[in-house]
Amino acid sequence: LQPRISSFPPEVKSFDEYSSSLESFMSLSTYRIEELRGSLLLVMSPPFISILTNAYYGGNIEILKTNRQEFTATEERIIEMASDGLMRELKTSWKDLTPINFSKIGREVNPQFTTFVDASDLVIICSFVVQLPGVDAANFDILYPLQTLKPIASLLRSRVQSDIVEDDTSWRDKLEKAVLEIPLKINATLSEPIVNFSKLLRLNVGNTLQIPISDKIDVYVEDIKMFNGDLGEYKGNSAINVKKRI
Repeated sequence: LQPRISSFPPEVKSFDEYSSSLESFMSLSTYRIEELRGSLLLVMSPPFISILTNAYYGGNIEILKTNRQEFTATEERIIEMASDGLMRELKTSWKDLTPINFSKIGREVNPQFTTFVDASDLVIICSFVVQLPGVDAANFDILYPLQTLKPIASLLRSRVQSDIVEDDTSWRDKLEKAVLEIPLKINATLSEPIVNFSKLLRLNVGNTLQIPISDKIDVYVEDIKMFNGDLGEYKGNSAINVKKRI
């Protein structure tokens, strides 16, 4: 199954406001960003970890709802693998803007014990939702302290502006491609003979109806008359040579 991952626009909140919205049991991994002299917090919910574990080991893709307060050894391994993979992708994503490296500081399962930033400090929250067919959506968040990103604020603004232009162009290209690939039904009316009712009543199998065919054939696209053309042949097949757009 191919997951669908959606991102939300970044939000700015105090860390206290953000952490108060979390459950008391989460995976909270803290990383050091040496180049920016700051840190990063990766927050993964138990439902997200449950999906990853079942998907990795070939089990049923489902969210296990329990009131436990610790992860199993298997889930701990999955958390490490997922965290390492996300950090590699983050490093690649940041590379075009500024090269950075992440080093792990530690991980907690209770937001109250996380020594990320002070409660009143502002953080930038990047939220992602993972969706699979037949399963409730699960999420994970990446948090940056506002102070960590302030030194590169001008770089971030320039990147956002260029991304907006790129996204607009990409959106138009995708929309145009989707429209151009819509299948349309085309049919041509060769003749519409008129037969009176008495002749229709006398019509039997083997009788012949005369069907006069006009020199000009009407061509319909989705039952809308669009073209006039001439009936002919092309490579052994009946064909219509379009002469006029109506």
